Amino acid sequence: MKLLPCTLLMSLGYGLFSGVAVASGDVGGSIQDYTTHWVGYAALIIFVIAYLVVMGEEFTHLRKSKPVVLAAGLMWALIAWVYVGQGDVHAAEVAVRHNIMEFAELMLFLLVAMTYINAMDERLVFDALRSWLIGKGYGFRKLFWLTGLLAFFISPVADNLTTALLMCAVVLAVGVGNKRFVSLACINIVVAANAGGAFSPFGDITTLMVWQKGLLDFWAFFLLFIPSAVNFAVPALIMHFAVPNEKPTAANESVEMKRGALTIIGLFAATIVTAVSFHNFLHLPPMLGMMTGLAYLKFYGYYLKRSHARISRMVETNEQQAAAQIGDIEAFDVFRHIARAEWDTLMFFYGVVLCVGGLGFLGYLALSSHFLYGEMGPTFANVMIGTLSAIVDNIPIMFAVLSMNPTMPDGQWLLITLTAGVGGSLLSIGSAAGVALMGQAKGQYTFFSHLKWTPAIALGYAASILCHLWLNAGHF
Repeated sequence: MKLLPCTLLMSLGYGLFSGVAVASGDVGGSIQDYTTHWVGYAALIIFVIAYLVVMGEEFTHLRKSKPVVLAAGLMWALIAWVYVGQGDVHAAEVAVRHNIMEFAELMLFLLVAMTYINAMDERLVFDALRSWLIGKGYGFRKLFWLTGLLAFFISPVADNLTTALLMCAVVLAVGVGNKRFVSLACINIVVAANAGGAFSPFGDITTLMVWQKGLLDFWAFFLLFIPSAVNFAVPALIMHFAVPNEKPTAANESVEMKRGALTIIGLFAATIVTAVSFHNFLHLPPMLGMMTGLAYLKFYGYYLKRSHARISRMVETNEQQAAAQIGDIEAFDVFRHIARAEWDTLMFFYGVVLCVGGLGFLGYLALSSHFLYGEMGPTFANVMIGTLSAIVDNIPIMFAVLSMNPTMPDGQWLLITLTAGVGGSLLSIGSAAGVALMGQAKGQYTFFSHLKWTPAIALGYAASILCHLWLNAGHF
């Protein structure tokens, strides 16, 4: 995970990692200021220790959800103890329930998206795309741009981690023995995947949080398309000339998608339309639309499972048919794909929501909001927060900002969405995509190989911000 110096966490994170809507009176109860009370200091220490353990995941191999889930329980136990000791037995309970409700909406939304991605993965959709790219026989420079562009346009629908891993598999397959190409292509993929996720409500957890909060309309996010494209294109253009101008040997690998793959892609698109429609026209939580879309997959999975016996008999009697029905030896099971969801990520998100909510309930919301958005100003604050996301996970950062709920025009909410999404590209440890690719392309794509091109990525980061400020000036 991300390596964060303790001093930086204490100075910048003291106010930033705080707040939830409960502090603004959404949950009722007698909310008090405990920022200078021993329980406030204890909660901060618990969170800092937990997050330092999270950032050591790469070395300890301890899943990142474990320390924050424990920290959340300890933090709220201390808070409740103090409140109960003062005779208020309901305030902490109501606050926790509010936090859990916010987490539940996002968790169920993400669970459906992860299930569909897993189903498409099992139906070999991504493997078929990878084999098609490998078999084209493109040169390194064309593959550099092609994998980057695909990462940019796939990540708004699939998560940036899945997208980056898919494109990296292509790069590793065609770039065997050419460390320079693999390194540059991986950097390009990380930047492209993060940039692509910034202009879509589905592209990243941070954009999803902003959309579900109702701060921006679904279509408003697409105002960030050109700034996001600039964020990807500027460093890619600079790195282009360093990519070897050679042509690798084409591979003859061929992968055929399993039965029902295209239908599942269509059902995923229908699920997204349902979620958007529920939110925009019926004013219902997008999560409800996504869960309805999960029912589409469940019913189609039932059809695939019931027809499996007939297909299996055909496979047994006809070798040619067996080739056409590749992968149908085992029946489709939608619950297997639900089980394969990234539960560690979901549990990490639970811990973050409750930890940040606890700090906010103690009174750090007003302190943080005044410092960041009062004294520093929203533009400077949003740019700084985006830069901080290169070393601190953007989930607690964005949740803290949403919890502060500063009064900002749409242009500023779009700015923090952009910076929190693409700021993680500045370092290889700044996003899940970068951390995953360091493991996948071990020894070829490293922290220092990415750091070498950080000035070019920072130029793209600055250019994307200026582009947004110019193109979307009417929204400020």
